[in-house]
Amino acid sequence: MIKIALYQPDIPQNVGAMMRLAACMDISLDIIEPCGFPWNKKKIQSSAMDYINSVTYERSSSWEAFLRNKGNRRLILMTTKSKTSYLDFKFSEHDILLAGSESSGVPDFIHDAVDASITIPMKAGLRSLNIVNATSMILGEALRQTR
Repeated sequence: MIKIALYQPDIPQNVGAMMRLAACMDISLDIIEPCGFPWNKKKIQSSAMDYINSVTYERSSSWEAFLRNKGNRRLILMTTKSKTSYLDFKFSEHDILLAGSESSGVPDFIHDAVDASITIPMKAGLRSLNIVNATSMILGEALRQTR
């Protein structure tokens, strides 16, 4: 089943909203630390609400720890630095959709390590969507293709 992974997220409310998305779509979530905030379940729960009890999530202490546990799944980076539209991409049911941190994305070595990079085509001159909104769009297409 498709998974979502968050690389060093900066905003606890986005983590909570992503937990809610994962719970509602019946997928699991990986959180790759360190986070840009002290882990505070109460703060996260304000966005995740009671869905936090319905989501399967795992916290990895580092990128390396995450890689050790990912198995042979493809890593698909959701980024503004790709020319491949998510609408033109063929998803697999075992993909991990990887989102970078809200403030800085992911480092170059992760761009080099992923199996593919995809983007959401947007109006010229605008930078990006909220991480949860963007992930929702891409996840919706991935699930449409694989379910």
